Amino acid sequence: MRKTNKVIITSATTGAMHMPVMSPYLPITPEQIIADSVGAAEAGAAIVHLHARDAETGCPVTDPAVYAQYLPSIKQQSDVIINITTGQPAIRRKPDGGFDVKTAWADVLDERLAAPKQFEPEITSFNMGPMNAANWMLGMKYDLDKLSDWERLFVLSTKDLTMQNTFASMERIAKELGQERGVVFEYECFDIGHLYSLKMLETMGWVKPPYFIQSVFGFLGGIGTGMRHVHHFKDTADELFGENYIWSCLAAGKAQIPTITQGALLGSSVRVGLEDSLWYGKGQLAKSSGEQVGRIRRILEELGLEIATPDEARAMLGTKGANNVKF
Repeated sequence: MRKTNKVIITSATTGAMHMPVMSPYLPITPEQIIADSVGAAEAGAAIVHLHARDAETGCPVTDPAVYAQYLPSIKQQSDVIINITTGQPAIRRKPDGGFDVKTAWADVLDERLAAPKQFEPEITSFNMGPMNAANWMLGMKYDLDKLSDWERLFVLSTKDLTMQNTFASMERIAKELGQERGVVFEYECFDIGHLYSLKMLETMGWVKPPYFIQSVFGFLGGIGTGMRHVHHFKDTADELFGENYIWSCLAAGKAQIPTITQGALLGSSVRVGLEDSLWYGKGQLAKSSGEQVGRIRRILEELGLEIATPDEARAMLGTKGANNVKF
């Protein structure tokens, strides 16, 4: 792991797995997404990780026209690094007004890459393999009859949905975004095997260091939380990549703060935000991603750790800079 004196805080604004029924504070509209992202930057986030939502329904979408409603405003109002997802699930509104869910993400790779290719951000996410995301288990806590059409379909369909990232799709992402557009990747690893997938990409010459590796803990279907898992991730990454990577940790739900604090004590950067957890504390919904950023910043600073500014994070990660994006 590359030794650094600064902790990069990433804030993930809205994601694609949480549904509006779960929290009234989940950012949905462009105005809400802009406010949440800028607020997180003001609280200390060097990076904001973005998904797109239909403003009327809250349904996750991949449409570049939706991203265009908030990317320029976030850039104008802050110097934060903007990171666009490449892993959005394919939920479509059909001509009859209903919704359709594609269960094989590789089948909709063109849609997943449309916004990143158009806007050429400094960073995009890059999922390192498949995972059976068990969002349906969260959704089953709710009365299906009281969910919106797309929420109900999403809950039921995710039981048969795999986050499908084939090596062919990884090759395309690496080439079309990294090699052709100078994008730096946030390599999202939901399990130990995903670290080995990244090593295979390196062996093929598709990607090059330094690798910004995001260990994802506690998402249903992936590796759990707990100190032994955090250590296992670090030990495996150290073995595979030596000093050629910068490590970051995120965790789902109530495990968010305890798990990433453990990671930070081992040298990792951290990610928070309403995509990863809707909670601020026990039984208390977070009202914004900025609340979570502020909390982890205070914890890290009390532990004697320094927080990276956006420009310091740019230097650490080797991004092309905000002036070279297309928004």
